[in-house]
Amino acid sequence: MILKYRLDSSSVTDVFFEETSLLGIIAPIKNYQFCWLLNNLLDFNFKLNPELMITLKRKNRDYFFNIYQSPEPNSRLVHYLYHNQFDGEYLLPEFKHMDFLWLMKGDLVDEERCSWIQNAAKKITGVQLVTEISNDQIRNKENMLF
Repeated sequence: MILKYRLDSSSVTDVFFEETSLLGIIAPIKNYQFCWLLNNLLDFNFKLNPELMITLKRKNRDYFFNIYQSPEPNSRLVHYLYHNQFDGEYLLPEFKHMDFLWLMKGDLVDEERCSWIQNAAKKITGVQLVTEISNDQIRNKENMLF
């Protein structure tokens, strides 16, 4: 008899998603172009962090999802921008229509700041939608862990 054990990641994901805000963005443009626009138009400092890249194994193949990060000056808050799609697979399959996921983590983001980010990002050429995603809506939270 072969026993299989499954790791319960619910407590890890609960801790990871404490004091976070998440935005879903539809913007069918290249990830590096989107980061460049955010950096230049909204004064962020998004940079690719290869150490945070997420690798998922599906269909006997590896899929790689880039994560860009931008720390807030004088704060514990860090912005993470996930590219939700790689070669036809999705980091969060329940949000296939979203091109990017913007996670704000490390410090509580007040409503005013989150609203400013949403409205400012909506004005960027190529951005079609920016919407807040609640943690309850995410079925595959463990896919976002780094």
